[in-house]
Amino acid sequence: MDMNLMLPFLVFFPMVGGIVGYWLGRNNKKARNLFASAVTAIVLLGCIMLYGKEAYFMIPNFCGLGLQFSGNGFRMVLAVITALVWFFTTIFSDEYFAKNYRNRNRYYLFMLLTLGATLGIFLSADFYTTFVFFEIMTFTSFVLVIHDESKDTIRAAGTYLAVAVTGGLVTLMGLFMLYRIAGTLQIDLLKEAVYHAENKREFYIAGGLTLVGFAAKASVVPLHIWLPEAYRVAPAPASALLACVLTKTGLYGVFALSGAVFFHDANWGMMILIFGVITMLLGAILAVFSVDLKRILACSSLSQIGFIMVGAGMQGILGHHNALAVNGSILHFVNHSFIKLALFMGAGVIYMNTREMNLNKIKGFGKDKPLLKGIFLMGILGIMGVPLWNGYISKTLLHESIVEYIHILQEAGKSATFFRTVEVLFLFAGGLTVAYMTKLFVAVFVEDGESAKYKGKYMNSASATVLTISAAICLLCGILPHQIQDTIAEISRGFFFAEAPEHVVHYFSWVNLQGAIISICTGAVVYLFFIRKCLMKKEADGSYTYLNRWPNELNLENKVYRPVFLTILPFLGALVARSVGSIVEGIIVLLKTYIFNNDDGKVIPPEDAYFSLYSHDAGARSGFREGLAKSLLFFGIGVTIAMLYMLL
Repeated sequence: MDMNLMLPFLVFFPMVGGIVGYWLGRNNKKARNLFASAVTAIVLLGCIMLYGKEAYFMIPNFCGLGLQFSGNGFRMVLAVITALVWFFTTIFSDEYFAKNYRNRNRYYLFMLLTLGATLGIFLSADFYTTFVFFEIMTFTSFVLVIHDESKDTIRAAGTYLAVAVTGGLVTLMGLFMLYRIAGTLQIDLLKEAVYHAENKREFYIAGGLTLVGFAAKASVVPLHIWLPEAYRVAPAPASALLACVLTKTGLYGVFALSGAVFFHDANWGMMILIFGVITMLLGAILAVFSVDLKRILACSSLSQIGFIMVGAGMQGILGHHNALAVNGSILHFVNHSFIKLALFMGAGVIYMNTREMNLNKIKGFGKDKPLLKGIFLMGILGIMGVPLWNGYISKTLLHESIVEYIHILQEAGKSATFFRTVEVLFLFAGGLTVAYMTKLFVAVFVEDGESAKYKGKYMNSASATVLTISAAICLLCGILPHQIQDTIAEISRGFFFAEAPEHVVHYFSWVNLQGAIISICTGAVVYLFFIRKCLMKKEADGSYTYLNRWPNELNLENKVYRPVFLTILPFLGALVARSVGSIVEGIIVLLKTYIFNNDDGKVIPPEDAYFSLYSHDAGARSGFREGLAKSLLFFGIGVTIAMLYMLL
């Protein structure tokens, strides 16, 4: 088989499969579920077949530029992870949706459509193809988020769609500019085009605009407002897809921009670093305060995205010395996907048995369930960055990239205060991760509660198998870092135009262990002296109640975004429109008074009921009626303004 043809197959086959599955589901729901699992299995097999090979395919003349797909290195790593996550969540969805869920047919349709769109993004060879499938994925994944159709769900899904669409439009403007000044949107060619450009200032404007849509999908602060609520209200399999893959499409865009357009650009890297640090800290703080299991996991994803953004920023700052930052970014991207796959599906198991996510209502559910406890523990230890688990490897690389730049600054005799602060915040955010994950684990698997009384079978063998494999990957990748993780990094770094590290990293040396130990100790202090003292209340019977003390006044969506976009901007827009309308009407009144009148014997243009410049009624307040003349006048003004903009 021609491997090049495998690329469009991987993108469009699941989309066609979704439509066929929808038709099957109208008659036989079991056949639909099996068919959906088979489609994802075939896609996974196709990705594995293509892994490690070079492939390219173009669909010419699609909207002028055509669609271009490439299968190599990092793209195929992402494709395999995407297919594996979809395969596991599809199997888990069979049990999850078996009870008390409507619209399952619709879910499977849009789940497979989203799979095709996501693979279209990760296999894209140019930003135009990326954008096309980026927008398709936005609308198909919106249906997954809004699945329950409750009031809270509709509101959260609306926020998700508004942020994604607005960000996408800004990105489109950036891509228009980028194509104009570079002459290409092909990712592998942009690096050379930028290098030979005389005026690089325009690239910062184009890159900044393009970044907005990618940052919105990745949920980078301040465009993060959709993530905590969308993850919380979506069905658990959909939340797993959002956390493991869909937000990573935004990071893919950030990586492509940073590697191709802003290759070794310290200014761009500094901007990405600052956004990353803020996102990393805010996500961790929100998770510490939250008392909803899925919201904790959602805010945790927000924080881990910040960690990855820190790595992306350090790539530009370190320049030719960025090997550790590149490897850390790649591996935390991959590790976070497997960690959250286990944790979100585990949360789904709890929800489908209790129909609750509040820690106070699910306390003790997993106390006597060793398999579920072990699955959660693997994911939690991974995300904490505990040695021997996968998250430790990637966090160590990210931390060491910061330390490496501090040494470079010191050797050059320059101040390293800013980057020492970044290092402290990095380790502190890691400590907060330890604290909120400890809170989660203790509440669900250690403390007593009403949910501890739940006995019996809580998940079937198929769900147990995929959850166990997901959790085992977290441990296996941590135990064998050189054999697994270094290999993934080596395959992927070509996408970033990066060089290999100068020496093998000894992950378990004392120097590298220190960062993890500092974060773990910090987390223990935060849990014991802040969470247990300030965020938990001891009841009369000796039990504890978890409290959410996060101030409502700090809700960015309710206090800033919604008032601005739903009240202030519409008011200002209406005010401007009314002012412009009044000015134009005043001009018409002047024309009527001094030019078009009978008294001076001047010519009055012909008129009828549909074409008239002014009213016959002398007492009318309006200078001219609604009609063709007014429409043409405003159309002409609009065309004139557009032409002046393009010319000047």
